[in-house]
Amino acid sequence: MVHKVHRSPNYWILVLSVSGIVLLAIYYSLKLNFISGWPELVPVLQKISMCGFLLIMVLLIGKITQRFIHKQVNSEGDKYNLLRIIRLLTAISIIFVTASFLFDNLYTTVLSLGLISLILGFALQAPITSFIAWLYIVFRRPYKVGHRIQINKMRGDVLEIGYLDTKILEISGDYVQNDRKTGRVIYFPNSLILKEQLINYSGPQTPFIWNETAIQIAYTSDLKFVESCLIKASLKDFEDKYPKRDVKIRKRWYPEVYFRVNTYAWLEAVISYPVEPNDTTGRRTRILTSALPMLNAEPTKVQFPEGSMR
Repeated sequence: MVHKVHRSPNYWILVLSVSGIVLLAIYYSLKLNFISGWPELVPVLQKISMCGFLLIMVLLIGKITQRFIHKQVNSEGDKYNLLRIIRLLTAISIIFVTASFLFDNLYTTVLSLGLISLILGFALQAPITSFIAWLYIVFRRPYKVGHRIQINKMRGDVLEIGYLDTKILEISGDYVQNDRKTGRVIYFPNSLILKEQLINYSGPQTPFIWNETAIQIAYTSDLKFVESCLIKASLKDFEDKYPKRDVKIRKRWYPEVYFRVNTYAWLEAVISYPVEPNDTTGRRTRILTSALPMLNAEPTKVQFPEGSMR
């Protein structure tokens, strides 16, 4: 098995720096007329060495900028978008430098690139629209890598935002429910966000969204006791799962209980609570596992549907 060797950013910065110095030295050495047998070859070698030097400088600036982003930017979503922009600008700069040396004339280069862009614009309208949508995603930030989103009937966690499409890890879908991951990957063109409604789970109360769980009880149950049990179970799970977040300070995350009439003439006690988008099923299970034993321990206060009465 062949193992891929991963070089550190400092390694590539050093390699590019040395390579740039060597090419620059070659360029100025050629001016000393070391090659006397083929005078027509000197301008060509000077052109190649200078072009190589400029290309290496572009790559070096890109590597240094990427290293700075890795160190200074904490948000993974912002870091991902910034690195994508740097790579795109580096690629454009490489194309521009190469074309300018091929055509020998800046005006000719710009004109040629303009004509090529015009032709490609007509031929590649769909990809260009997706690329424009990528710029919208990067600067407007309707979603970032790691966010859970829903667009059309597709729902999942954003894994990658490419120049032309977005890759998400599907949740729910055709085979599972309750926001569980299916293991399938969905790709959709970025242009879709310019035409369809987008839902982002990472809203103003990040990292939480609100979810609720209902249990059926009889009208004769002690509603205050039911409410206290559900609140207690929710608070205990919140403290265990998120020990660094104090719900007493941030009261907007305090759970609530309300009651509603069920279709089958039973009463429903509904606990509403904050939860991370990827923990909806787990938190619901933990709350029920904690609350139901407390409720079942007091049969005189809480009655549940039984047998054919459910």
